[in-house]
Amino acid sequence: MRLPSSIFVSVSLFTAETTAALYLSSTYRSDGDQIWQGLTLLFTLVTSVLVQLTLTFIHRDLSRDRPLVLLLHILQLGPIVRCLEAFCIYGSVGRVEEPYVSITRKRQMPRGGQSEEVERQVGQAEGKLFTHRAAFARTSVIQAFLGSAPQLTLQLYICVLQQGVSIGRGTLMVISLLSIVYGALRCNILAIKIKYDDYEVDVRPAAYLCIFLWRSFEIATRVTVLVLFSSVLQLWILPVVLLNFFLFFLYPWVLFWQSHSPFPENIEKTLTRVGTTIVLCLLTFLYAGINMFCWSAVQLKLNDPDLINKSQNWYRMAVYYMLRFVENASLLLLWYIYKTDFYRFICAPLLVLQLLVAYAMAIFFMLVFYQFCHPCRKLFSSNMTQGLWDCSALLCLVCYAPDRDAIRPIEKAGLDPLTPDPTPHTETANDTSYDVVNDTAYTMPNDTMTYDMPNDTTHEVLSEMNGDVSHSLSSNT
Repeated sequence: MRLPSSIFVSVSLFTAETTAALYLSSTYRSDGDQIWQGLTLLFTLVTSVLVQLTLTFIHRDLSRDRPLVLLLHILQLGPIVRCLEAFCIYGSVGRVEEPYVSITRKRQMPRGGQSEEVERQVGQAEGKLFTHRAAFARTSVIQAFLGSAPQLTLQLYICVLQQGVSIGRGTLMVISLLSIVYGALRCNILAIKIKYDDYEVDVRPAAYLCIFLWRSFEIATRVTVLVLFSSVLQLWILPVVLLNFFLFFLYPWVLFWQSHSPFPENIEKTLTRVGTTIVLCLLTFLYAGINMFCWSAVQLKLNDPDLINKSQNWYRMAVYYMLRFVENASLLLLWYIYKTDFYRFICAPLLVLQLLVAYAMAIFFMLVFYQFCHPCRKLFSSNMTQGLWDCSALLCLVCYAPDRDAIRPIEKAGLDPLTPDPTPHTETANDTSYDVVNDTAYTMPNDTMTYDMPNDTTHEVLSEMNGDVSHSLSSNT
């Protein structure tokens, strides 16, 4: 069983960022900057409350008799308690014999055109530890894009206005950037596990490094561009941000309405239609927040039973990065045109060039990851570079050929990589429920489940570990 290091990293970033934000807000108060103090506390406390609610909802503490845990969550100490609980579970493995275990089945990556199926026993402790890992992975994404990203943007804007970086502000900015990059990394790993949950995925250190560099350049460039633009055109930054946000917020809903699919009713049995609508709105809100700063590896699909698009769409990714590059370049151009003497001590053309090169470096590391370091690249039905090249050709045809029939052959030829087998498994009905909503808040195993009921236990743990793979599953190549 692996050490729950990801839980420790998540809690460390959460604690460090909250502590640094509280200290910085106290310095703003002593300096009389009440507006900066209020905004700093707002982004910190709102994120902390969302993290507490997410952990409580995942572990279903409201339906269990755990008043002490609920009290600690109200005191904003929930992540620390959950981390200690996870390490206690890890330390107790092997000391107590578990009479009932579950068997999971996963396919290995194809070797020589053959894919073998591997069985593994999963005990009660490992099932609980998996729940903790999944919960903290989701809270890391929430903390990153609903708290750390706005916090980093605010503090960098204050640095530009005051022409200086204090120790407290610089520390908070560094921690916030690390939190955002880590949240984006967890989002990438989550997307891989969702799309290829029938396979045993092994993410190597080179893949982590590529994702880290890709996301670092992408997010740092995006935040810097927004701050520079807002420093010279304060009134225009609001329409830019709102337009980006509402486009990504409404995009999944537009696709859902166009599909004429029935309203999703399988999220949680205890939720009413109003509650389901609120959950879907919160999910699309998070989705819009992620795409505001970087590409969301997890794509929503509300007309799908799992609410997740499990196909890797090179066309959508290529369009996003092309449009985002054009938008960043346009915002930098407007900043360069309307910049004041405030920036007379910096070389504006060199700064613009550096930011554009940094965003190009982000795209470069993204290409390296998908071409050489993706753990499931052997399952791609088309070459990633060729797919993006076909996307570029398709966009050119869109500009010069209004006839859709001339575009469709290219779109079919190179833009559809492998989609995991959509055939439902025969052994369990919830085998593909490893998605953001279901796995985060609705399909987590209850820690109070009775392990003297082998059938229910097996079904719950297998559902969480996504391991009941049908023997008839075929690999698309």
